[in-house]
Amino acid sequence: MNHFGIRVASPTEQVNTRTAELDAVSTLELVCLLHEEDRTVPDAVAVVLPRLAALVDDAAMRVTDGGRVHYFGAGTSGRLGVLDAAELLPTFGLPDDVVIAHQAGGAKALVRAVEDAEDEDHGADAADVTEADMVIGLTASGRTPYVGAALTAARTAGAATALITSNPNASLAEFADHLLVADTGPEAITGSTRLKAGTAQKLILNAFSTALMVRLGHTYRNLMVDMRATNAKLRGRTMRLLVQATGADDAECAEALDLCGDLKTALVFLLARRHTAAAPQQCRAALEMSGGRVRQALATLNVDPSPPADLQA
Repeated sequence: MNHFGIRVASPTEQVNTRTAELDAVSTLELVCLLHEEDRTVPDAVAVVLPRLAALVDDAAMRVTDGGRVHYFGAGTSGRLGVLDAAELLPTFGLPDDVVIAHQAGGAKALVRAVEDAEDEDHGADAADVTEADMVIGLTASGRTPYVGAALTAARTAGAATALITSNPNASLAEFADHLLVADTGPEAITGSTRLKAGTAQKLILNAFSTALMVRLGHTYRNLMVDMRATNAKLRGRTMRLLVQATGADDAECAEALDLCGDLKTALVFLLARRHTAAAPQQCRAALEMSGGRVRQALATLNVDPSPPADLQA
């Protein structure tokens, strides 16, 4: 509200003069205009990277201590949160109760717009949030009641909070310990936050969850070492990953997988074998001691955690 009591529009709701003639130009000009608007999004996201890094570190500490990460959003924002959380299980082997997405309107709102769901302000979906958790609100406008109720409930529970928005004057900012404002400005279609604001949220969520997984030990170098091999494509990728990470041939990698029973233990086993005769049981124990972090497990076995010299870039 301004001092006259009139609600001040989010930048995403202002008219974009660069695209004011969208309906009068050729189709090529139309898609070029949309593309030019999209090109501004990475720069808007770059501004929040220091705050994003702090959010990742806070969330990683909480998950390591047994806490969870909750996304709360409505419409496009909520669906992006659901998409991000859903992809962590197959990509990083993360249990599905660690990063949890809450969509205003529930499951039916994932495939069909339930526009009035964002006005829910009772906070019921945040009932199981605890002080150990991190709650992240996703709202382009920065004022969605559903998100505000979740952040309020999280504060009451003692949880840490964050807000990802495209509105520098977000009314929910006061409820966020971590405030990330990617100011993407007016949308190409006035108020359609599925465009630039949604793209900014997608970029931020990609970086947040990926960095969180790296900090939690789900990668070695830039390889997905907790990947679940649930189909033929992923089983093939498992073998390629072992070859890429260790320099061993296919037969050696297949033998190590059979011997160790899982990708990460086989990886440590093959890397350790260059220096010591560590048994699979020792490699598994070293991983458990290190919280699943490959480099730390190798150090526990007194093995140089760097990759073989011929694999180093």
